[in-house]
Amino acid sequence: MAVIKAREEDIALLGRLMRAEAEGEGELGMLKAGNVMVNRVRANCLDFEDIRTVEKMVFQSPGGFEATQKGYFYQRARERDKRLARKLIEGERHHPAEFALWFFRPDGPCPAQWWGQWNSGRYKLHCFYTPLASECPSVYNVY
Repeated sequence: MAVIKAREEDIALLGRLMRAEAEGEGELGMLKAGNVMVNRVRANCLDFEDIRTVEKMVFQSPGGFEATQKGYFYQRARERDKRLARKLIEGERHHPAEFALWFFRPDGPCPAQWWGQWNSGRYKLHCFYTPLASECPSVYNVY
């Protein structure tokens, strides 16, 4: 069962963004980054109240993803990218990103907080940040 609405072009778009943001961290890194992306579509809180589609999430401005400004993002989605995107759309979650709405790649250790949000963990080079349930209960909803 899909946790967000997604047409084939949305699956490809999500796959392209996952690849552009985290391909260097392997498939699991791409899945964790993708959890954040799907969560932004699902969440109805904070910076994501009007983000209800994959396309709006991908191109959100301000607050969107830097990869959309790079040429690599604009290459077509590969089958692997789409396969991973489908897993997330079907509800797969990966710690520490299962409830995260943000990630970034610091030069050193993960700060305890980033833009007022708490660190939920690190995977390779990316740190993940999760809102408090009181600030964003919708991201914690069980599908």
